[in-house]
Amino acid sequence: MAEWTVFTTPTMIWVTVLAVALVGLSKGGLGGAFALMGVPVMSLVMPPVLAAAVLLPVLLMMDAVSLWHWRKWTDWSVLKIMVPAALIGIGVGWATAAITSDSVVRLIVGVVALAFSARALLGRFLGRAPRHRPALGWLFGAVGGFTSFVAHAGGPLFQMHVLPKRLDPKLYTGTSVMFFAVVNLVKVVPYAALGMFEPEVLMSALIMLPLVLVSVSLGAAIIRRMSAEVFYPFTYAMVSLVGARLVWDGIAGLLA
Repeated sequence: MAEWTVFTTPTMIWVTVLAVALVGLSKGGLGGAFALMGVPVMSLVMPPVLAAAVLLPVLLMMDAVSLWHWRKWTDWSVLKIMVPAALIGIGVGWATAAITSDSVVRLIVGVVALAFSARALLGRFLGRAPRHRPALGWLFGAVGGFTSFVAHAGGPLFQMHVLPKRLDPKLYTGTSVMFFAVVNLVKVVPYAALGMFEPEVLMSALIMLPLVLVSVSLGAAIIRRMSAEVFYPFTYAMVSLVGARLVWDGIAGLLA
């Protein structure tokens, strides 16, 4: 297998299986914190750049499966603002890739996500939950596209804009799936230009396809049975975990 994939040891394969399973559950709708664990988990057994290269084609396959599960659930009023803004952010990320610090981006996004979650928690006690402000869609979309390109950390920005809208859990999940499917597809061009799609990388991603189908479908099945009363506290908790992980990774990167 080492001749036609990037996996040189059985440990590399099993750790990648774990990472893909966690990301697949997230792509199915079960919280962004799992998605954030993909590259860090794989980085335990391979260079981070190689981990990101293998995971990107996997994410594209997951997007295809997720779109099938959630094809009837989309809030187009959110997407018509956030998607064009995200494309601008991706362009800025591509243009500034050589001078952008991955660690700083992660730290900033993590701090903002934690502040957002803290505000939501305090709002439950003070009676003032975060309000949805459509005018901020361009800002959150652009910054989300930028951080997704630079640090694979676009989830918190999407969540901070859309969670206060209090959509039906299925509608929220379907809109999120569509948004990141477009973002990841657009990222193919700049990532290919950076030489990330070597034959061994693509083959390594392809052999994970059965796990992609199972994990994404499982995540989607769980979300379909989750009420709004459970979904929103759970999702805010996931935002907090994502924020904490980003802060940790950002500080660790700056101190390295």
